[in-house]
Amino acid sequence: MGIDRRTLLAAGAAASISAVLPRSAGAETPSPGALMRERATALLNQLDERQRDAVLFPFDGRNRRAWNFMQGSRRASGLALEQMTPAQKDLALDLLATGTSAFGLEKAQNIMLQQDILRDEWGKGSPDRNRERFSVQLYGEPVSTGAWSWRWEGHHLSLTFTLLDDEVISTTPSAFSSEPNTVPSGPHRGLVVLKDEEVLGRRLFGDIDAANQRNALVWSNSPGNIRSTRVAAGQLAAEAAGVPLGDLTQGQRDMTTRLIEVYTSEVLPQPLAEFQIARLASQDMDAVRFAWGGADLDGSIYYRLTGEDLLIEFASLTNQPLHLHAVFHDTTRNFGAHRL
Repeated sequence: MGIDRRTLLAAGAAASISAVLPRSAGAETPSPGALMRERATALLNQLDERQRDAVLFPFDGRNRRAWNFMQGSRRASGLALEQMTPAQKDLALDLLATGTSAFGLEKAQNIMLQQDILRDEWGKGSPDRNRERFSVQLYGEPVSTGAWSWRWEGHHLSLTFTLLDDEVISTTPSAFSSEPNTVPSGPHRGLVVLKDEEVLGRRLFGDIDAANQRNALVWSNSPGNIRSTRVAAGQLAAEAAGVPLGDLTQGQRDMTTRLIEVYTSEVLPQPLAEFQIARLASQDMDAVRFAWGGADLDGSIYYRLTGEDLLIEFASLTNQPLHLHAVFHDTTRNFGAHRL
């Protein structure tokens, strides 16, 4: 279900991105980076001085790398939708649409909608928790020459884009997480937010043979949460934990590739998705490892996919099988570290 009129506007914008961004014969069209700059600038131009002070951060400041998708019902730093006028909210959602596919935008908006569900159906968090408690953060002024970055952040959702000379050089770290992942009651009953992350992970572990399951099973019980909030993503990616994909069947490798795409390319607009797909194709997939944790005694599981530049983590929280955390790090490109 959509959020409101602004949801429909943004969804239409996202659906059109894949049609607009590729160059057509005889016509110049904006690159993803140029489109982000244009829409970020349009938003800035509609803000008053207090709002500009809230949304703008120094590019070289420490906050740019201090991403946090576990805000709870607190407001993230930056300028939240609930602090904007209706016209400003439209512009903010237009910006969000430049960094997502239509599917990714739907997923993001469902995570936003879940804040109302947590408040109204589950009584979780502060009573003023709401779907508009998601913030825009701009690191540096949007410029065509030079570096800047922007983030969309709130509870269970953190999307970071780093740009240099109008080129999107990084789309990570990225977190699409969910609670309750399948809504059990109320007006949104049956809504499933993360549709493949858990299903494909379980299917993959269940499909591999006993010997490879033993190699994959790094933790007999789920750790109960992802680990990259406490341990550096690069350090986790470097751990040789789990079964290498080279030991699996072709069907299982294909299933793993599909699972990786759920995190890395499916949520992005077409040109950025194509880059991620090509980047995945250049990896040594035989060396990618799948690690599993959890005997499923309480419904909680954990898995991790690691490769040369890849860290994907998924966890259902201890005794909370409907509470899912899922993150993706391109460990050499997070925050544009490979070029900045």
